[in-house]
Amino acid sequence: MSLSQEGGAPSVLLVEAFYGGSHKQLIDLLQSHLIGCSAVTLPAKKWHWRARTAALTLSQTIPTCPSYRVLFCSSVLNLCELAALRPDLTRLKKVLYFHENQLVYPTRKDQERDFQYGYNQVLSCLVADVVVFNSAFNMNSFLSSISSFMKKIPDHRPRDLDQLIRPKCVVLYYPVQFPDVSSLLPKHKLLRQAAEPSHVDDIISPRPEASPSDPSSCDSAEKPLHIVWPHRWEHDKNPELFFSSLLKLKEKGLKFHLSVLGETFTDVPEVFSEARRQLDAHILHWGFLSDKSSFLSALCEADVVVSTAKHEFFGVAMLEAVHCGCFPLCPNALVYPEIFPAEYLYSTPEQLCKKLQRLCRRPDIARRHVVKVDTSSFSWDALKPRYQALLSDGP
Repeated sequence: MSLSQEGGAPSVLLVEAFYGGSHKQLIDLLQSHLIGCSAVTLPAKKWHWRARTAALTLSQTIPTCPSYRVLFCSSVLNLCELAALRPDLTRLKKVLYFHENQLVYPTRKDQERDFQYGYNQVLSCLVADVVVFNSAFNMNSFLSSISSFMKKIPDHRPRDLDQLIRPKCVVLYYPVQFPDVSSLLPKHKLLRQAAEPSHVDDIISPRPEASPSDPSSCDSAEKPLHIVWPHRWEHDKNPELFFSSLLKLKEKGLKFHLSVLGETFTDVPEVFSEARRQLDAHILHWGFLSDKSSFLSALCEADVVVSTAKHEFFGVAMLEAVHCGCFPLCPNALVYPEIFPAEYLYSTPEQLCKKLQRLCRRPDIARRHVVKVDTSSFSWDALKPRYQALLSDGP
């Protein structure tokens, strides 16, 4: 367990039961950029046990502090249990933040879904004063699933819980710290920044070839399309669809380069080892790049970033790749239509494969395209005032 504090008497208590990944990044960001924050965290190990037992552990370790006015925690924590175990915390403004929700979180089989995790999140919402979601998709999918989720209870089912929770809910995007990558960008991406956005029809009806004097027809136009996949190596990111699409490109004799990044865990899907063997001649990067500069450099080198996720409530990796000048291809589902215009979405595996084929044949289309996503609107600089207001002790 870790306790940390900035400045004098703290007014905001930041509690994180799973201090890793995006959960850690958010706590660190709030503590380092907002005044009066004190953090109490547990290591990001054994998520299921953290969700089950963290409230009891934290109830014994959170210090008693009369200056606290606000409690901020993620939905991994059972806030209901913590409030019952620590009555002194119930007087605080309690802010519950959803990075993800367990009501629609995908499992390999429905019977593997543990009812308790979603139930704990519903209880936490009922106790919280403000319930924050990192996207409208996250919020709407949670609220619309409560009724059917509660039908799993054999009898005496609670009713209308969504109506009790909805008035407390707000959407506040996850704040991304986008670094300056101008020194890492290849020449054609730097030249493109001042260019006019190209049109979606480029993907359907290719333009005539660029003239030799066009910057897009320089060295970069001769290189094969570089496709990057910067996601966790887990089943919910659907690597099977991604690699099957690339194997179809290979079967057609299309040229492309590949970087498969993202963090790996204990249970790596078997498809990765087989894909590495079959796509070896195309691979430029394979595996997690723990050094942030190396990760950003790999994104800057790439032309197209692909998501094949079956689950995504926000998607930091896709936005980071767009910030680094990549052309995005995402499912027309989950959070993606909320962030990406229709021209970057596909509805079927066949559409994904067709778009990749077009770009492999004409990589200059991706290289001269200015992506119509304003990543700055998801930045900490843009969102800081809203987080400041959220963590004030006002309503």
